[in-house]
Amino acid sequence: MKLSKKIGLLGLTAVMALGGLAACGSSNNSAKDSEVLNIWGMGDEVKQLSKMTDKFTDETGIEVKIQSIPWSNAHDKLLTAVASKSGPDVLQMGTTWMPEFQEAGALADMSSYIDKYDAMNPDNFYEGSVETTQFGGKSYGIPWAAETRVLFYRTDILESVGYKEPPKTWEELEDAAKKLAARGDDQYGINIDSKEQTLGFMFARQNGSPLIKDNQPEFDQAPFVDSVAYLNNFIQKGYAPKQDLGLDVSQTFSGDAMVPMFISGPWMAKTVKDTVPDIDGKWAIAPLPSKENNISSMGGSNLTIFEYSEKKDDAAKFINFMSQPDNQLEWMHLTDALPTAKKTWENPELKDDPIYSVFNEQLLNSEPMPLITQFEEIAQNYLKHFEQIYLGGQDVQKEMDSFNQETETLLNK
Repeated sequence: MKLSKKIGLLGLTAVMALGGLAACGSSNNSAKDSEVLNIWGMGDEVKQLSKMTDKFTDETGIEVKIQSIPWSNAHDKLLTAVASKSGPDVLQMGTTWMPEFQEAGALADMSSYIDKYDAMNPDNFYEGSVETTQFGGKSYGIPWAAETRVLFYRTDILESVGYKEPPKTWEELEDAAKKLAARGDDQYGINIDSKEQTLGFMFARQNGSPLIKDNQPEFDQAPFVDSVAYLNNFIQKGYAPKQDLGLDVSQTFSGDAMVPMFISGPWMAKTVKDTVPDIDGKWAIAPLPSKENNISSMGGSNLTIFEYSEKKDDAAKFINFMSQPDNQLEWMHLTDALPTAKKTWENPELKDDPIYSVFNEQLLNSEPMPLITQFEEIAQNYLKHFEQIYLGGQDVQKEMDSFNQETETLLNK
């Protein structure tokens, strides 16, 4: 069931949790281009950078050129840039593409710059974000935009079934969903988004699954299998819709709230505010309910230096500039992107805000999806098997056995 209208850079960061950023050819060929620092990013939102680069140029004397790259051809264009050894100086890179392009040699080791610039110190950023930048003991990027998943819920509707506070455990989440679904026909408790590729992995981690250990998948083991069964249970018992209702959040979350709870990212907070104004003061977000833990998914983007750039020192200066807490706050104002620098979150504008403060709490307990080049294919395979379970009625253990075997084959190629 699609409950989102992903808009703004927060929509961009969610997309970047599934993919990365690339570019459309060489930007260093002309004499004019050789005099400026070339930055590649994805989508029109990146053009907002021009509102900040004048300050950077005033401070450093370094001119900046920004290229906005379409999402559709990003991957192929970056591979072309790597093959030709001609591309940008600074590259905005989605977290889940980091393993592939680091392995392809597209990203420069930034360890020496991290030692040089205090703003780049990994201790300044969320641990989960930093994890997406490090490979083989070296650092290949600096966290720039953060993204995670939280629980959205209608405060008034939950209170009507006895929940004055949001569910804090798996047991409470199921109980609340059951009571909400009992309100009547075409009423549900929660949405289990069958197209959200991180959902099953998040819940499995909460149940103690390592997902992949020593390069071997553990998707056929009890912690993972039981988590999939738990999610499937919501659908089979009617607590969650089995099919996509073809409605967006303005229809399912408004009024009597056909679906009063769902799990989504920061872009959805803006969507709810903009498209469901009639429930102002009647909704909130909360950290995910917990089993052994309440780990969520860490996504977003990093700023990296292209390995073949001839201006690595200038590129590092720009990334240092964008890493400073005040500049991260300004970038948030321009785009709604969540900052990755923890000190930025000490600003009362974020610290005292009921929405931002929850995202901060969850970001402190979020981890990226496995940082392996095969993960995108693994995630898509999981969705296919989950569909066989919740829609096709197949046995959970049987499907997870098959999924595990497929993953073993992928990892051992």
